[in-house]
Amino acid sequence: MIRTVVSPQRASLSLVVCLALTLGACTLSGPSPKVAAVAPVAAPVLAPLPDGSGCGPSIARTQAVVDSDVATGNLNQPVGARFSSDLARAAEACRAGRDREAIGLLAAAKSRYGYP
Repeated sequence: MIRTVVSPQRASLSLVVCLALTLGACTLSGPSPKVAAVAPVAAPVLAPLPDGSGCGPSIARTQAVVDSDVATGNLNQPVGARFSSDLARAAEACRAGRDREAIGLLAAAKSRYGYP
């Protein structure tokens, strides 16, 4: 049995030649396809987030984020409505002076919908 040994340089040269021939056969014929220009999307105008501490501003900030996420499509409308309903219950407790309950309801709502 005769065994032919091919040097690594010769194998590399053969591979390069095969690739060059393969790629050379790939030519585009005809006009290139037209690419449609994408119009820039205007950023939504967002209201500044409420300042302050306590349950009222915290709930208002979260509501502003939810409204923004619904407006930009990052949160779908039905989920945004449920989230806003939960925030309304927290705001009602806050207005009634039940701060601890309001903060608990806010934390539960944010956790339920995956907001930090």
